Amino acid sequence: MDWLGAFEAALASGDAGRIGALFHDDAHWRDILAFTWTYASAAGREGIAARLAEAQARTAAHGFHLPRHRKPPRQVKRLGIDSIEAIFEFATAEGGGAGIIRLSPAGEGEGEMKAWLLSTTLESLAGHAERIGANRPTGAAYSRNFGGDNWADMRRKASAYEDGEPAALVIGAAQAGLSIAARLNQLGVDTLVVEKWPRIGDSWRQRYHSLALHNSIHLNHLPYMEFPPTWPKYIPKDMLGNWFEFYADAMEINCWTGTEFVGASRDAEAGCWTARLRRADGTERIVRPRHLVFANGVSSYPMIPDLPGLAAFKGQVIHSEGFDSGAAWQGKRALILGTGSSANDIALDLHSHGVDTTLIQRGSTTVISIDPSARLNEAIWDEGGPLEDCDLIVSSATPPLILKGYRAVTRRMLELDREMIEGLRRIGFKHDVGEDEAGHQMKYFRRGGGYNLDAGSSALMIAGRLGLLQYDDIERFVETGALLKDGSVVPADLLVLATGYYPQQELVRRALGEAMVDRIGPVWGLGEDGELNNMYRRTPQEGLWFIAGGLSQCRINSKYLALQIKAVEFGKLGPL
Repeated sequence: MDWLGAFEAALASGDAGRIGALFHDDAHWRDILAFTWTYASAAGREGIAARLAEAQARTAAHGFHLPRHRKPPRQVKRLGIDSIEAIFEFATAEGGGAGIIRLSPAGEGEGEMKAWLLSTTLESLAGHAERIGANRPTGAAYSRNFGGDNWADMRRKASAYEDGEPAALVIGAAQAGLSIAARLNQLGVDTLVVEKWPRIGDSWRQRYHSLALHNSIHLNHLPYMEFPPTWPKYIPKDMLGNWFEFYADAMEINCWTGTEFVGASRDAEAGCWTARLRRADGTERIVRPRHLVFANGVSSYPMIPDLPGLAAFKGQVIHSEGFDSGAAWQGKRALILGTGSSANDIALDLHSHGVDTTLIQRGSTTVISIDPSARLNEAIWDEGGPLEDCDLIVSSATPPLILKGYRAVTRRMLELDREMIEGLRRIGFKHDVGEDEAGHQMKYFRRGGGYNLDAGSSALMIAGRLGLLQYDDIERFVETGALLKDGSVVPADLLVLATGYYPQQELVRRALGEAMVDRIGPVWGLGEDGELNNMYRRTPQEGLWFIAGGLSQCRINSKYLALQIKAVEFGKLGPL
């Protein structure tokens, strides 16, 4: 492609003006590690050109080309712009990279094409290739090792850490922990995962009985291993939990189940953590990893609100985290405090078991149908092609473009879900589409909740088969239920608190102390640069990392987090 050749020559010249001439005035650049060693974005021709010219002196990017094994250049429409989109690869002083370029005409009637989007990502480290494919282990250490350890012996010894320490300690063995552990393993970083539940996958198995994923299987694969083609479109929780257990075994992940991370302190002089791990039998083990990776979700501990009069309520009170099934409540009455996805799924479960169920709405909620509306956010993966190519395209969007895209998708969602939303508003449901009309995805990034991916509860509410009560109408809770301000009582035998969780800072506070919370700042939520706070990249505390999110987020970002940890290991990357 002529543009790539011109771009490489402009980079080599170090001339910002020459680089900028290849971009539209309102272009966007997204970099993940390749030029900046972080997640970074720039907008505008001059800003992009200046940053590229400055970074090229140390990056030495070269060898830009169109690889034969990836999607070929094609005509697409992205954010309303007719473009030629191409995947390219290149090399830097540190390793191999890949990226996306989108070109459109420089002006009406002009044949010249300029870039309105460029992304550059580091995909591999020179001399430290992943141990996959042609670079896979030979197996010579245990193949036909007569009289010596076989593979099972070596796995048991590796997992025990009797004679050594892990380089990285990962807390949590769900999608985030397993993804980063698998990536680190293939880069040769010795990694131990700890999981408080008795079995890998229990963090999903122990959730409510009817739970299944709300997005499609084709975007939820874990690194290196895709789900079988025979599996259902929306994966049930127990099926997913079983896959996690199988995946950990197949990917040779060292994991201690029934083991709780109690806390840790940093030994700056030794460059490691002193981490306390407590087994189910009460015994403790101290490990000293160089890296501590929190991989236990967007949020932490259940949030139990201080509700007026709740102590007087004689029914059962449980948090949504502890809800399993409504079978035991058949013929009873239930109140659910909350109107997010968990609250609505639990309401459906209770209703299906013959429970008279009412949801209590505390704040305005974004409601989206799972199909067709929520599926709009799967569009890139729906296009098909290699998963790694789809992931690269998804990763190429800058924060401003992500916001613009979600606004466009939300407008379409409102059209598709108009009848449902109008019905909800008729019964007094408070509905919104986010603070900037960007819908549920931006709510997820900013606060981790505030929306419902609707599985059918909205239709039942509109039909009056599920009750709806506004929290503002409640005076207090009493022995028999909720006393309303008009003097009536809504009776209940069960109150489910679908009230969410404390943010990750609370987990850090309890495990690492208040000073560490002050040092690193927020975890999750969007920072001033539009990126997720302290996620997938270096934090202000050396050796402390975070990974969280849905399965696709963890699959994509675990690659970049693992590359950074590996770079630290051989002295290429220091603290910020």
